[in-house]
Amino acid sequence: MDEVVAAFGRVWSDIAGGVHAPLGFRVVVQPVVAAWLAVRAGRRDALEGKPLYFWALLADPVGRRERLREAWKHVGKVLVAAVIVDVVYQIVVQRWIYPFEAVVVGLILAVLPYVVFRGIVNRVLRKRGAAAK
Repeated sequence: MDEVVAAFGRVWSDIAGGVHAPLGFRVVVQPVVAAWLAVRAGRRDALEGKPLYFWALLADPVGRRERLREAWKHVGKVLVAAVIVDVVYQIVVQRWIYPFEAVVVGLILAVLPYVVFRGIVNRVLRKRGAAAK
């Protein structure tokens, strides 16, 4: 149990180090890129009348695979870049590589903003469109 707590402690310190840490730009750049990709996808979802992405991912097992494939196509490169940059950060700061923590940081900095912003954009644009009708 102590190993798990230590792993999540390192994840938190990696992210909380912020922009002043070595390679700190990743804390800003990766979520911004993921959000930009999510805005594009959320806009397209709203125009096509698709349901909220995360909700459809959970509620529709038939379309789940296609939605995951689409998300990987959009945010996969950002996730891979986030993991690589975090590995470099770990080498510079911690002098060791923690693969699990690199993946968790990548998920937090890339996938989480993607899912959140895609849903928000879809919801806002659909409501705006409903108000315009």
